[in-house]
Amino acid sequence: MQRSVTAQITGTLTAPTDVVLAIAVADGPARTETLGVTVDGVSVQGTEIAAPHGGRLHLFSGLLPGAFAVDYVATVDGIADIEPPTDVDRIVYTRPSRYCDSDKLMPVAQAEFAGLTGKELLDSVSSWVGSQLSYVSGSSKPIDGAVDTYLSRQGVCRDYAHLVIALLRGLGVPARLAAVYAPGLDPMDFHAVAEAYVDGAWWVVDATTLAPRPSLLRIATGRDAADTAFLSTLTGSLQLDSIVVGATVDQLPTDDLTLLTALR
Repeated sequence: MQRSVTAQITGTLTAPTDVVLAIAVADGPARTETLGVTVDGVSVQGTEIAAPHGGRLHLFSGLLPGAFAVDYVATVDGIADIEPPTDVDRIVYTRPSRYCDSDKLMPVAQAEFAGLTGKELLDSVSSWVGSQLSYVSGSSKPIDGAVDTYLSRQGVCRDYAHLVIALLRGLGVPARLAAVYAPGLDPMDFHAVAEAYVDGAWWVVDATTLAPRPSLLRIATGRDAADTAFLSTLTGSLQLDSIVVGATVDQLPTDDLTLLTALR
């Protein structure tokens, strides 16, 4: 499998700013890539920082005010090995987190999915979230968590993933969020899916069903969107102007929803 991805981001820095990008594909299969960042057309250099689960952050410190632009291109050949779970992961990803307030949704999870385990549980949670929510671009706020999504019954991919994760954690199932490139996604953008630990491995749960799971390409992984944002500022101010994402695969696979699928 060969997957090609691109990301172009433009914005305006209005103060000296430290910017963190999480747009580079995670470590895994062989890749070729370029990442260029400019301020007022002048190239600036960043520092690559290793993140959990093969993630790769890029920190650009002390950027001066001006026009900010990012251009990322990567081609990835092959698929990644399935990541072995660790005891720490199984603890961290069962706890409530900023956007996955599973403690508040535990009664809902127990009422809706009592007695279900393994693949049957993942299928039921995915189907329930997919049927209960409406995918509406711009319907959620950046600070909305799983409870907000449950109450509003609408959102975008990160909201679907947060609700899936919170419900699974409410049943004691470790679950986490993965930011991905998604060949076949329409409209194209950065995408977010849940991963759940059952039957000895991490499996993708995407209640939106908007892109085939076998072609998804990992970028960043964490407790929720707070750990996986494609861009964040540590200090200063950045106003985003445009984001254009591309993701293709040499042969778009079908997605058999009756099968468990790992993010590779």
